Amino acid sequence: MSTAYLFPGQGAQSVGMGQAHYNDNEQFASYVNRANAILGFDLKQIMFEGPEEKLKQTEFTQPAIFLHSIALFNTLDADPGMVAGHSLGEFSALVACGAVAFEDALNIVRRRGELMQQAGENNPGTMAAVIGMDDEVVERICKRATEEVGKEVIAANYNCPGQIVISGDEEAIDKAIALLKEEGCRLAKKLAVSGAFHSSLMQPAYDGLKKSLETLDISKPKCPIYSNYTAEATSNPEEIRSNVLNQLLNPVRWTQTLQNMHENGADTFIEVGPGNVLQGLVKRTLDDITINGYQ
Repeated sequence: MSTAYLFPGQGAQSVGMGQAHYNDNEQFASYVNRANAILGFDLKQIMFEGPEEKLKQTEFTQPAIFLHSIALFNTLDADPGMVAGHSLGEFSALVACGAVAFEDALNIVRRRGELMQQAGENNPGTMAAVIGMDDEVVERICKRATEEVGKEVIAANYNCPGQIVISGDEEAIDKAIALLKEEGCRLAKKLAVSGAFHSSLMQPAYDGLKKSLETLDISKPKCPIYSNYTAEATSNPEEIRSNVLNQLLNPVRWTQTLQNMHENGADTFIEVGPGNVLQGLVKRTLDDITINGYQ
């Protein structure tokens, strides 16, 4: 059997994140100080002191979560059998499995956050959480809402059975929410996000990130990495490059990723990074497994 390491995505941030580790662990602190030098601005202060509104801005949120996750992972002396990350967390997973160097990934994550924030401002859209509906029903309703409004809404995050996030144009999201409630959906609620992530409204971010990824040095990972885009494992550097790019415009298949990791031998799942959201998703997706976390 095998141990899978998981890394969180956007939404896991909170003011004060990493401060206790920074104060208590020299190795963690060295990563934070190194990141500040690489980025050329004080990410540490934003993480530790906020304000919350600034930390919630995508261009700061993404490098903050990535930094916390990788600085913490490197204090663990871990030996993953496989890795995966939720959306942004896939870049943490790439560093954890040795496919991408820390500095390179930090710069890409910073660029990704900037591009996604810009895309959200230029192509306004939103996301909504949908609880208590089968995947097929949500997909059908998104398709119907898209056709009726003439603007896109798609299932964007398959988080666990019965929990999906939809993404797209706000008018189409509103229509989908109304249709979902007509079908008896337990909860369909818009989220406070800065864009329609994992939908075609991120096309400008896709175009910008493609240029950055073309020159990114990607090595063969030490263990398989599972892609949000395919939910499958790969150790091929060019597949990895394609997968992390395509992730921007396509759904995060997290439910399917966890199921595939389990089928391929993972019996222990360890979340590394701020928060514990992924541990909850594992519990609601899989049985007969061990779950731990390092925050």
